[in-house]
Amino acid sequence: MLNRRTVNVALVSSLAAAIATLAPSATAAEDKNQEKCYGVALKGQNDCAAGPGTTCSGTSKVDYQGNAWKLVPKGTCTTMELPGGRKGSLTAQSRDLLQ
Repeated sequence: MLNRRTVNVALVSSLAAAIATLAPSATAAEDKNQEKCYGVALKGQNDCAAGPGTTCSGTSKVDYQGNAWKLVPKGTCTTMELPGGRKGSLTAQSRDLLQ
């Protein structure tokens, strides 16, 4: 037989799950106005996806690592001018990777 505490915990968990599905997340709000831009982050300043041997944000090993991305205002990625004639990209690049 269920006790009152078990029922309350189950109700609270169900309510929290229901609210989470209704409320837009901060990530979803950011995604509307921002885009992932590969190859524009400085060493250790990427937002995520820094390729093999790295975990996530802050793990890029070189400046402008082609497979590491940073969120930038939508529409600005491919127009960014970087040192050495590089540009930002909406897809991962094979340039400037840690070997």
